[in-house]
Amino acid sequence: METIGYAAAVVIGITLGLMGGGGSILTVPTLVYLFGESASKATGDSLFIVGATAAIGAGLMARRGLVVGRAVLGFALPASLTVWLTRHFLLPAIPDSLGGVSRDTLLLIFFATLMLATAVSMLRKRKEAASDAQESTDLRQLVPPALVVGVVTGLVGAGGGFLIVPALTLAVKLPIKRAVGTSLAIISANSLFGFFSDAKIRGEAHWGFLLTLTALTAAGMGIGTLLSKRIPSEKLRPAFGIFLLVMGTYMVAREIFLHH
Repeated sequence: METIGYAAAVVIGITLGLMGGGGSILTVPTLVYLFGESASKATGDSLFIVGATAAIGAGLMARRGLVVGRAVLGFALPASLTVWLTRHFLLPAIPDSLGGVSRDTLLLIFFATLMLATAVSMLRKRKEAASDAQESTDLRQLVPPALVVGVVTGLVGAGGGFLIVPALTLAVKLPIKRAVGTSLAIISANSLFGFFSDAKIRGEAHWGFLLTLTALTAAGMGIGTLLSKRIPSEKLRPAFGIFLLVMGTYMVAREIFLHH
């Protein structure tokens, strides 16, 4: 199973490079089901893997002029604050067991529900900013989705790119390619901040394992970034949406039937 897990890390990177999001939502299931980690530990490890990989991708995108700095700050600052609050107060407040259901099971069911919502979002046709549309300077519109992304990132270790990209295209009218690059920079800031700010919560990090997975995901990111120059990301969304639909359904069914 670990061999499949290492291969999955490459796929996660490819998806992140192509679409600026979506791939990170596969990190927790990979760590839980293929490497046998608990949900609580997987959410912490996911923050580092996703954050470090997204940082590499953002660097590659920045060289092509596809990262909008003001949008990164406008989104990442409120999101990072919410990540910190979630990791330090909301997550520890969740009881170890609720109604006979463990916290890990609750987190995985929540995560699977998030995957299903993401699948529906990716399968729906989305209105995007035209390449010649005027970008907005009113970054206040990014605060509400930033707060939501902060909670999601803090709870389940997902970067939230599936929420960030549409927020950037609709709220501040970034073209899809610039939204993808900017999304990667935001994901990196949120995830790495969440990882390094809660060492007491996540416990000791296994750096050899984390760096190996990050290297594989980064290799996938490089492949995905190269492919993004040739393949329109919107052509991949329906296929990835169907995949998430299947995965989310499997996770919900597995957690429900495994504990009944």
